[in-house]
Amino acid sequence: MNKSGTLEFGFCKVTMVNADHSSSCGMHNGLLHDGGNAAGFVIRFPSGVTVYHSGDTGIFGDMALIDELYKPSHLLLTIGGKFTMGPEEAAYACAKMFKHARVVIPMHFGTFPLLPGTFEDFKRCID
Repeated sequence: MNKSGTLEFGFCKVTMVNADHSSSCGMHNGLLHDGGNAAGFVIRFPSGVTVYHSGDTGIFGDMALIDELYKPSHLLLTIGGKFTMGPEEAAYACAKMFKHARVVIPMHFGTFPLLPGTFEDFKRCID
Protein backbone atom coordinates (compact mmCIF):
# COMPACT_ATOMS: atom_id res chain seq x y z
CA MET A 1 0.00 0.00 0.00
CA ASN A 2 1.10 3.53 -0.68
CA LYS A 3 -0.47 6.99 -0.71
CA SER A 4 -3.72 7.03 -2.69
CA GLY A 5 -3.73 3.23 -2.61
CA THR A 6 -6.76 1.40 -1.25
CA LEU A 7 -7.04 -2.02 0.34
CA GLU A 8 -10.39 -3.81 0.42
CA PHE A 9 -11.04 -5.88 3.55
CA GLY A 10 -14.66 -6.84 2.93
CA PHE A 11 -15.94 -5.07 6.05
CA CYS A 12 -14.19 -1.80 5.09
CA LYS A 13 -11.91 -0.09 2.58
CA VAL A 14 -8.75 1.63 3.78
CA THR A 15 -7.06 4.34 1.72
CA MET A 16 -3.67 5.79 2.61
CA VAL A 17 -3.57 9.59 2.30
CA ASN A 18 -0.94 12.26 2.73
CA ALA A 19 0.14 13.75 6.05
CA ASP A 20 2.70 16.47 6.74
CA HIS A 21 5.17 15.34 9.39
CA SER A 22 8.78 14.29 9.82
CA SER A 23 9.67 10.76 10.79
CA SER A 24 12.70 9.06 12.26
CA CYS A 25 13.44 5.98 14.30
CA GLY A 26 15.99 6.01 17.11
CA MET A 27 18.13 2.90 17.13
CA HIS A 28 19.79 1.20 20.10
CA ASN A 29 23.18 2.53 18.96
CA GLY A 30 21.91 6.13 19.14
CA LEU A 31 21.66 6.65 15.38
CA LEU A 32 18.54 8.01 13.74
CA HIS A 33 17.13 6.43 10.61
CA ASP A 34 14.50 7.79 8.25
CA GLY A 35 11.10 6.47 9.31
CA GLY A 36 9.45 6.93 5.92
CA ASN A 37 6.82 9.32 4.69
CA ALA A 38 4.02 10.45 6.98
CA ALA A 39 0.54 9.19 6.18
CA GLY A 40 -3.03 9.25 7.37
CA PHE A 41 -5.86 6.85 6.56
CA VAL A 42 -9.43 7.03 5.37
CA ILE A 43 -11.52 4.05 6.47
CA ARG A 44 -14.84 3.58 4.65
CA PHE A 45 -17.50 1.26 6.01
CA PRO A 46 -20.51 -0.09 4.04
CA SER A 47 -22.82 1.64 6.55
CA GLY A 48 -21.74 5.01 5.12
CA VAL A 49 -19.50 5.91 8.05
CA THR A 50 -16.16 7.20 6.82
CA VAL A 51 -13.34 7.84 9.30
CA TYR A 52 -10.33 10.05 8.61
CA HIS A 53 -7.38 9.26 10.90
CA SER A 54 -4.99 12.16 10.42
CA GLY A 55 -1.95 10.31 11.72
CA ASP A 56 0.79 12.56 13.08
CA THR A 57 0.41 15.67 10.97
CA GLY A 58 0.49 19.40 10.85
CA ILE A 59 -2.34 21.20 9.13
CA PHE A 60 -2.02 21.23 5.33
CA GLY A 61 -4.23 22.46 2.51
CA ASP A 62 -4.90 19.07 0.96
CA MET A 63 -7.06 18.16 3.95
CA ALA A 64 -9.79 19.90 1.93
CA LEU A 65 -9.12 17.45 -0.90
CA ILE A 66 -9.49 14.52 1.52
CA ASP A 67 -12.86 15.96 2.54
CA GLU A 68 -13.94 16.50 -1.07
CA LEU A 69 -12.95 13.02 -2.24
CA TYR A 70 -13.91 10.84 0.71
CA LYS A 71 -16.40 12.96 2.68
CA PRO A 72 -15.36 11.71 6.13
CA SER A 73 -18.17 11.72 8.67
CA HIS A 74 -15.79 11.11 11.60
CA LEU A 75 -12.41 12.76 12.21
CA LEU A 76 -9.54 11.64 14.43
CA LEU A 77 -7.36 14.76 14.59
CA THR A 78 -4.15 15.42 16.48
CA ILE A 79 -4.25 18.40 18.87
CA GLY A 80 -1.02 17.92 20.83
CA GLY A 81 0.96 20.74 19.27
CA LYS A 82 4.76 21.03 19.22
CA PHE A 83 5.19 17.93 16.99
CA THR A 84 1.76 17.93 15.28
CA MET A 85 -1.02 20.41 14.76
CA GLY A 86 -2.36 21.87 17.96
CA PRO A 87 -5.88 22.77 19.05
CA GLU A 88 -6.04 25.97 16.99
CA GLU A 89 -4.95 24.29 13.74
CA ALA A 90 -7.26 21.31 14.28
CA ALA A 91 -10.20 23.63 14.96
CA TYR A 92 -9.39 25.58 11.80
CA ALA A 93 -9.25 22.35 9.79
CA CYS A 94 -12.69 21.37 11.15
CA ALA A 95 -14.18 24.76 10.30
CA LYS A 96 -12.61 25.36 6.89
CA MET A 97 -11.65 22.01 5.39
CA PHE A 98 -13.91 19.26 6.70
CA LYS A 99 -17.45 20.17 5.68
CA HIS A 100 -18.88 16.63 5.94
CA ALA A 101 -17.73 15.65 9.44
CA ARG A 102 -20.35 15.04 12.13
CA VAL A 103 -17.99 13.71 14.83
CA VAL A 104 -14.53 14.97 15.79
CA ILE A 105 -12.33 13.03 18.18
CA PRO A 106 -9.21 14.91 19.29
CA MET A 107 -6.18 12.66 19.77
CA HIS A 108 -2.45 12.59 20.39
CA PHE A 109 -2.39 15.00 23.33
CA GLY A 110 -1.69 14.90 27.04
CA THR A 111 0.33 11.68 26.96
CA PHE A 112 3.52 13.44 28.03
CA PRO A 113 4.50 17.04 28.88
CA LEU A 114 5.87 17.89 25.43
CA LEU A 115 2.32 17.73 23.99
CA PRO A 116 0.76 20.89 25.45
CA GLY A 117 -2.57 20.83 23.57
CA THR A 118 -5.66 20.05 25.63
CA PHE A 119 -9.25 19.12 24.89
CA GLU A 120 -10.33 22.34 26.64
CA ASP A 121 -8.13 24.39 24.29
CA PHE A 122 -9.56 22.58 21.27
CA LYS A 123 -13.12 23.11 22.47
CA ARG A 124 -12.42 26.80 23.05
CA CYS A 125 -11.00 27.16 19.53
CA ILE A 126 -13.88 25.29 17.89
CA ASP A 127 -16.66 27.27 19.63
